[in-house]
Amino acid sequence: MHELSIAQNLLTLCEQNAEKNGAKKVNEIIIKIGRLSGVEPHYLQSAFDVCKAGSICDSAKLTINLQNIIIKCNSCNKENELDKNEFLCPNCGSNELDVIDGEDMMLMQLKME
Repeated sequence: MHELSIAQNLLTLCEQNAEKNGAKKVNEIIIKIGRLSGVEPHYLQSAFDVCKAGSICDSAKLTINLQNIIIKCNSCNKENELDKNEFLCPNCGSNELDVIDGEDMMLMQLKME
């Protein structure tokens, strides 16, 4: 379960940002997880709930926004959002695609006090 190490790294990142900004408490952590990232949101949530105990993020809410796959077709030059893992351009049917978004996990926002 690699979500445990991801949760630990996320917690460290939050603690570092809180320290840099002089915050005493983190209230909410907003992240974006791409559908192709390999991260299972419910496992990450569970792992984070365990890791945050006793930290500056102890009472923080973890908000997870799922990012669909955004592609650019090299045949018709159109950008599209895929809601399934079918890598064909919805516009022209080509499979010559570049993935623009949906592969990463990113910390988007921290709400601190």
